[in-house]
Amino acid sequence: MSAFADARQTWDRRYEQADGLLFGPEPNAWLAAQRARFRPGMRVLCVADGEGRNALWLAGLGCEVVSFDISPVGVARANALAGQRGLSIDARVAGAAEWEWTHAAFDAVVAIFIQFAPPELRERIFRGIARTLRPGGLLVIEGYGLRQLSYRTGGPGIAAHLYRMPMLLQAFPGWRIEAARDVDTELAEGTAHHGRSHVLSMVLTAPPA
Repeated sequence: MSAFADARQTWDRRYEQADGLLFGPEPNAWLAAQRARFRPGMRVLCVADGEGRNALWLAGLGCEVVSFDISPVGVARANALAGQRGLSIDARVAGAAEWEWTHAAFDAVVAIFIQFAPPELRERIFRGIARTLRPGGLLVIEGYGLRQLSYRTGGPGIAAHLYRMPMLLQAFPGWRIEAARDVDTELAEGTAHHGRSHVLSMVLTAPPA
């Protein structure tokens, strides 16, 4: 899922060349702040989760976690870390364009910084998320906003890939907003997301059946 000519090769190289884990060992802070919303046994999908930082954290809470990423290197590391920590995750190699968004399969979806997807693929991903969440399911999403073009501390550096709050609301019409923010903040997520950043974050609940 990327603007790169060969996304799989590019992400493999980025993970291989990183000093440690590219996005760090800890879960995304916005996701971690939602801990009380997750319960043991919840079935959760992590979209484009790289080396598994979010999937592993959720598995540690007792969730049943499926994750995918386009990079075999990233997925191999996620599975290796799960083994080292005694955790169980189902991490698979797949791009968002080929992922099967099985109908009503998950209680929650986590989509953190998935912004190397161009707009047309992003729309497909958002439709897929809506399809694969069960009625009343939870979406936790975070991404860069337009001011990130000035900060240049992470992300694709392409305006069309960045989030705007009206865009997110239009993508999920009728969903209940549980939490939302549009802020300039300090990120410290490995070497890839580090420094002053403009982020948009939301927690949404899908409509009931």
